[in-house]
Amino acid sequence: MTTLPFPPLEPRLVWDHFATLCAIPRPSKQEATLRAHLQAWAQARGLENEVDGAGNLILRKPASPGHEGRPGVVLQGHLDMVCQQNAGTGHDFERDPIRPVLKDGWLVAEHTTLGADNGIGVALALAVLEAPDLEHPPLEVLLTVDEEAGMGGARRLQPDTLRGRYLINLDTEEWGEFYLGCAGGMDVEASRACAREQVPPGHVVWRLSVTGLVGGHSGIDIHRGRGNAIKLLLESLRELAGRLGARLISLEGGSARNAIPREASALIALPVAAEKQLPTLLGELLARWHSALTGIDDGLVCSCQPTEADAAALAPADQSAVLDFLHGAANGVARMSDDFHGVVETSDNLGVVKLDAAGCHAVFMVRSLRDGEAVRLAEQLIRHAESHGFQARKIGPYPGWTPNPSSPLLALGQRVYTREFGQPARLQVIHAGLECGLLAASHPALDMLSFGPDIRGAHAPGERVEIASVAHCWALLKAVLKELATEA
Repeated sequence: MTTLPFPPLEPRLVWDHFATLCAIPRPSKQEATLRAHLQAWAQARGLENEVDGAGNLILRKPASPGHEGRPGVVLQGHLDMVCQQNAGTGHDFERDPIRPVLKDGWLVAEHTTLGADNGIGVALALAVLEAPDLEHPPLEVLLTVDEEAGMGGARRLQPDTLRGRYLINLDTEEWGEFYLGCAGGMDVEASRACAREQVPPGHVVWRLSVTGLVGGHSGIDIHRGRGNAIKLLLESLRELAGRLGARLISLEGGSARNAIPREASALIALPVAAEKQLPTLLGELLARWHSALTGIDDGLVCSCQPTEADAAALAPADQSAVLDFLHGAANGVARMSDDFHGVVETSDNLGVVKLDAAGCHAVFMVRSLRDGEAVRLAEQLIRHAESHGFQARKIGPYPGWTPNPSSPLLALGQRVYTREFGQPARLQVIHAGLECGLLAASHPALDMLSFGPDIRGAHAPGERVEIASVAHCWALLKAVLKELATEA
């Protein structure tokens, strides 16, 4: 068993499994090594295991003695993680282990994502399978693949794969809350070929970069007002083009459509005569941004430096089309929910942009608690793209999870939570895409509930999980399973 590089944490079973998840790389679509390891682990313990046609791993354990006739319970999480790192870190997510540290009661990955989303949920489920004296009904553990890159595993789960009546999703990030609904959504991809021409003599190539932003999860953090590096860079490029005659050569920003972009950069060709004005203009922009983002993104940096590069820039008409489309595209919160106070109903995130010799390609992630509103916003983005000469399409739509306040599993969970912690859990829906929506589509009879520990900064470097809240989750999960095994 792999261990973490500091004294053992409690509950030991959970943290030992999480250490294994830190040691084995698991980017989306590259979960095979971890899955094979967990299959071997299950076989060594006599647990039934299978891999379905989508690559999901399903582990099964019979009920503890005397509870064989109880309805079965599915514990569910996903194997993959979002892979983000600070510039210059040099971490290879396909080969290098995650290296967490302890800080003030939290486990932290200082310069990369930690993978607590959803590694802690997976570790909790595996610990249940291994715990020697736990009272429980028949158990299934469903560990899906590709959740962070489109929910491919849950999307392709076949009906009747799962045998249980209840499902506990372990992929939320606020301890003390029961989640009973989530947003659905889809991606919008937009692409355009771009003509290029040689920049006239008397121009110098500069690299312009926006860095130092906090970033974060494009669903649960979208309302926090954090800067989007791509959008800020676009603002500067339009100013430079309009006031100094800058010509755009290339542009790149963001690395995941479900993460708020923290960094973006562009190559521009600038007339030599305009170079002296560049620091003043960028200083004005930076002052404006710092004023708007004070207390939110205080680490924001905008830098520029001359560089050697091919000076073939976009033709003026193509440059205008690209900058106008990307700058004018909707980004952020579109509407707050009328039904759930303080919860975002509909949003989108301009997550990835790349402009190179092949053209311009952009990816947006659209989310909504109302499936129809997700479609409406996606179609608005498509119309906006097409009006600027882009080809655009919707990709990978997935349904939301409709809340059921009358859920028997929710009632049981509240009863157990109140008994264990002295007050009921708060009820919440999440502006993020839990797999519960897709699982409800393939297994409509499932009664579902979701909870998890306190995780901060998911999808961004510096992601952390509170150690005490993991212990609380473990205690709650054991108590709920015992109640499901023994209730009259």
